[in-house]
Amino acid sequence: MQLEDLPNIGPAMAKDLRLLGISKPVHLIGKDAYQMHRELCKLSGKEHDPCVIDVFLAAVSFMEGGDPIPWYHFTEERKQHLAATLPGKLRRS
Repeated sequence: MQLEDLPNIGPAMAKDLRLLGISKPVHLIGKDAYQMHRELCKLSGKEHDPCVIDVFLAAVSFMEGGDPIPWYHFTEERKQHLAATLPGKLRRS
């Protein structure tokens, strides 16, 4: 299985995952989507949209046995998490 075979992962997101050192879907198991987002922003030198966290959450969840659901179903989870941990930051969209 390739990264692009995962639900919600297209060529651009697969490239971002590879930048993070994730070359196989199995490498997503146990990953922290929020840390992945922070690292991606640091490595790429730009601030990525917080919705990228939703895609990471969906991919990790799927690889850990979750259903293949659309990334946007994780938006509320991300907003609640960030509101609790980083008030005022990364809460747009």
